[in-house]
Amino acid sequence: MSVFARFGTTLPLVLWLLPLALLPLVASTQRRTAVSAIAAAPADALSRVIGWGLTLAGIVAIGGLVLALAGPYRSGETVTRTGIGAQVSMLIDRSGSMNETFAGRQPSGAEESKAAASRRLLADFVGSRAHDQFAVTAFSTAPMLVVPMTDRHDAVRAAIAAIDRPGLDYTNVARGLAMSLSQFGAEAASISRAVLLVSDGAAVIDPKVQGTLRAEFAKIRPNLYWLFLRTKGSPSIRDKPAGEDTPQAAPERHLDLFFKSLGTPYRAFEAEGPEAVGEAIRQIESLERDPIPYTEQCPRRDLTPFACALAAVGLLVLLAGKLLEVDLGRASRPARRHSDDARPASERLAA
Repeated sequence: MSVFARFGTTLPLVLWLLPLALLPLVASTQRRTAVSAIAAAPADALSRVIGWGLTLAGIVAIGGLVLALAGPYRSGETVTRTGIGAQVSMLIDRSGSMNETFAGRQPSGAEESKAAASRRLLADFVGSRAHDQFAVTAFSTAPMLVVPMTDRHDAVRAAIAAIDRPGLDYTNVARGLAMSLSQFGAEAASISRAVLLVSDGAAVIDPKVQGTLRAEFAKIRPNLYWLFLRTKGSPSIRDKPAGEDTPQAAPERHLDLFFKSLGTPYRAFEAEGPEAVGEAIRQIESLERDPIPYTEQCPRRDLTPFACALAAVGLLVLLAGKLLEVDLGRASRPARRHSDDARPASERLAA
């Protein structure tokens, strides 16, 4: 983008008047005094410099006024900078079990459901760093994109707050993961990318779908965090069942094993209350601290005041020159009268 392409005028036709700025080169506003022989006077470099200075001031004054009438401005532009943050694709479980408290019952009084607690703490997480980018996907029977990847944190917090409708009973985490991964763009691999899964488990991924997810994770290679909202008294994701060890018998354990087999950085956080959820989110925030490019949209800037200031400087110089101007013809006449009065009376009478 060239330098001149960044500037423009509101009324470009007014710029056709710019040649008027050359008038001081052919005409002067200074008083002219006739002298008998200017060649007899010694060279005066200071007067020559002052004369050129006043001519330049006239050019600046007229040019500045024309530019001010044209309405100059500097165009808006997008500037790319580098900050500290990450691209975080949040995948939030909206199954029916998320409407229960961590004690496994319907909330009453001041109690919070798992969904309400996660919404509140995730809203605090968004905006804690200025340059983080977020996408929000909700899932139960089918995934739903709530907001795509953006750095508009107010919109992200509003999207998180909007996930307050009662969820369905079925949890289809595979389709949710696929949509969450699709939110990452084609930026450089140096950008820190993370998938944050907020779920209370009870999800089984079909073996046929596992291969597709493995390929997507291998291509994008995001950091994967599972914030497991564990109901008190329920099995841990690390507990091996006493009986048959199958995905249907221990879905949380096998989901954890699948995540570990992806070959991507992965951490699971088990939280049995809002305080544990908050601590897990703080740990995730501390882990994602890599350089990330971001863009700033610079608005258009009006340059008319600068053009007016330029014209004002030229006009002030011209005004000062006019006020300091001396009429040489008028100044010489009192001097001649004074010399006549100084002659003797006899010479004045003879005259």
